[in-house]
Amino acid sequence: MLTLFIPFLLAHFVGDFLLQPNKWVKAKSVAKQRPKYLSYHTIVHGVVLVVALQFQLQYWVGILAVLLTHFAIDWFKLEYQNKQNEISLFFGDQLAHLLVIVTVVYCYEPFVYDPTIISFAQILLLLMAILLQTEVSAIIMRILLSKWKMKEEYPNQAGKYIGILERLFIFGFIVMNYWEGIGFLLAAKSIFRFGDLNNAKDRNLTEYVLIGTLISFGLAMLIALGYQYVNIYL
Repeated sequence: MLTLFIPFLLAHFVGDFLLQPNKWVKAKSVAKQRPKYLSYHTIVHGVVLVVALQFQLQYWVGILAVLLTHFAIDWFKLEYQNKQNEISLFFGDQLAHLLVIVTVVYCYEPFVYDPTIISFAQILLLLMAILLQTEVSAIIMRILLSKWKMKEEYPNQAGKYIGILERLFIFGFIVMNYWEGIGFLLAAKSIFRFGDLNNAKDRNLTEYVLIGTLISFGLAMLIALGYQYVNIYL
């Protein structure tokens, strides 16, 4: 299966990211120019796909299915895209392309899912761990740090999402048993924050950053270790 999946996926990344000039991207957002440049993009994608498959034209139905759905998915995204949903539509667009590729590959080389590999309980446990690392921890952090009543430095909640990414990285490091990565992450954050702390006249800012970092790292490690412990018994 992988021998067929990889060429399809590689062709998608090359066609969608490497061989799509910015001029085409901008032109596709203009309704009058959309059919022309979207057709160019689809043709390039098709050529790359044929080359990636080493001109094995017995897959022509799958190639055609990928190209037609690619054109339709991109058209839908461009039709409804705006500044508010640009990011969500981008990831939705990529997920839709990926699902099409998986379906096409499955039609040629069916695979059998083995339920013994991962149970439904393990999936639910992972989803719960991710939820705890993201929104739940963010709320806990906000409550615990409310004492400092710091002025919101990033009105777009960048600090919240930085913390979420930070905890997800820690979760991944612990699951992979790569504890050194946590040290690297802490060192990198310290370097980036050194200027703020060094120039800060308000002692509250220093306390806020240090305590926030320790709580965030502590929560992330506690949740990750709890996930690993429970996962053993599932």
